[in-house]
Amino acid sequence: MWCYRGGSISTEPRINDRIRVPEVRLVGPSGEQVGIVPLAKALELAQEYDLDLVEVAASARPPVCKLMDYGKFKYESAMKAREARKNQAHTVIKEMKLRPKIDPHDYDTKKGHVVRFLKQGDKVKITIMFRGREQSRPELGYRLLQRLASDVEDLGFIESNPKQDGRNMIMVLGPHKKKTEAMAEAREAQAARKAERQGLAVTDEEASDEEAAPVEAETTEAETSEVEAETEAPSDEANAEA
Repeated sequence: MWCYRGGSISTEPRINDRIRVPEVRLVGPSGEQVGIVPLAKALELAQEYDLDLVEVAASARPPVCKLMDYGKFKYESAMKAREARKNQAHTVIKEMKLRPKIDPHDYDTKKGHVVRFLKQGDKVKITIMFRGREQSRPELGYRLLQRLASDVEDLGFIESNPKQDGRNMIMVLGPHKKKTEAMAEAREAQAARKAERQGLAVTDEEASDEEAAPVEAETTEAETSEVEAETEAPSDEANAEA
């Protein structure tokens, strides 16, 4: 949206000296209603509290303004928006292509990819590609699609039944889990793996300490033997003089 001067209209609220009204309905720092006060009085209170006077409802009569730390407010709002975008689930449709007479090993590999996509909460478009005389045997592709759907029924369901599209046959599988649930489980699994690695690291340190302990004991025993030998030596000399 553009103004007549060619510049974009600011969407940020007016603050402090930018507010141009004779009086405002003031809200305090803790959300308490102060009431309708002159603008000069509101600005004076803002300075007293070392806060900003922010216009939060410009269309009201008089406009509603609140005392707040505007810099902190903008930072927290940006962080919340960033977190919301991070947790936002985008529906993704993955595609997997197969041949009617696919090799068993290739089938297992393709099925593994489909399983991974469904676990991530994504839809999967399965395409059977017919070539040459295979076009006269559409039942081969249909049976293959039904087999695949049966193999992954614990993770997904047939959202779009198999249908012929030129030389191809297409089926769409939908995940049982929503994208947000899959993302949450993935984060929990990642946190569990991190905690497990940290636990193993602590266990290794404890094991290293236990291995070092016997060495210290042996050293102590060796020192004790030396002290005993030195203690016994003068006794022998005294016996010889006697």
